Amino acid sequence: MAAASFTSLASQLSSSSSSSQYLRRPRFVDQIDSINLLRLSSSTSRRGGYISRNRLVVSAASGSSGKFFVGGNWKCNGTTASISKLVSDLNDAKMEADVDVVVAPPFVYIDQVKKTLTDRVEISSQNSWVGKGGAFTGEISVEQLKDVGCTWVILGHSERRHVIGEDDQFIGKKAAYALTENLKVIACIGERLEEREAGKTFDVCFQQLKAYADNVPSWDNIVVAYEPVWAIGTGKVATPEQAQEVHVAVRDWLKKNVSVEVASKTRIIYGGSVNGSNCAELAKQEDIDGFLVGGASLKGPEFATIVNSVTLKKVAA
Repeated sequence: MAAASFTSLASQLSSSSSSSQYLRRPRFVDQIDSINLLRLSSSTSRRGGYISRNRLVVSAASGSSGKFFVGGNWKCNGTTASISKLVSDLNDAKMEADVDVVVAPPFVYIDQVKKTLTDRVEISSQNSWVGKGGAFTGEISVEQLKDVGCTWVILGHSERRHVIGEDDQFIGKKAAYALTENLKVIACIGERLEEREAGKTFDVCFQQLKAYADNVPSWDNIVVAYEPVWAIGTGKVATPEQAQEVHVAVRDWLKKNVSVEVASKTRIIYGGSVNGSNCAELAKQEDIDGFLVGGASLKGPEFATIVNSVTLKKVAA
């Protein structure tokens, strides 16, 4: 297959916000003026088939053969009353049929949501323990999650990695245990701003992918979520071309390091300030197979708009 060159992540930054805005990074680092995103140097040195400074050359790839996937991560938000309203809005929303839709409420509201939300939407946990339950204060076991109706779990989210301190291998082992117990996994990967500026986007993402690959028994029930940390909750979003570039690289890594079949079947979704306004252009990209949505998933009508962006995927195809 002919090699295709893709433009650098570093060279394409969203112009949706003025340079005077501040890019809010996660709380473990200081605020930084978003104009610093433009101070990305370039290099032409090659390493292992990939060009450094976030520019790469990979085999031409195509999107997943699986169904479009949209997950809503509610994080540590909500009350009994607000979640009741959100569930009501989701129940009333018209959502395209050919999309897998999943929401991840806070642990204490999973049972409430399961009992009141339409069966059209599956329930995910935001985390799970690395093994069977027992004397692990504050943890939630896979068995308990299944008992209350969860069919998915989000693992490897940047807030678990960089705030809580979970490392790649620990996350890989958690994914392996969940899959062994028939809980499907949304496996998150993504680089921090300083890693991106240093030209390490692909190194970081591939290292995180390898930790999953080294541990999981199968990729049949895994959705990979690429979430650049610099875009999560900041209002900054990767341009469609930036996101597509990383998704192509991830699919190519799976092809070379796992199998051609896994690369073809695995859905790779994008997360990072996805909303009702930017989802359409992102959905048109060939290797973006859906979204993992944060803040916008707390608004029923807007979340439905993101789900329905699958129609733009069909048009693009």
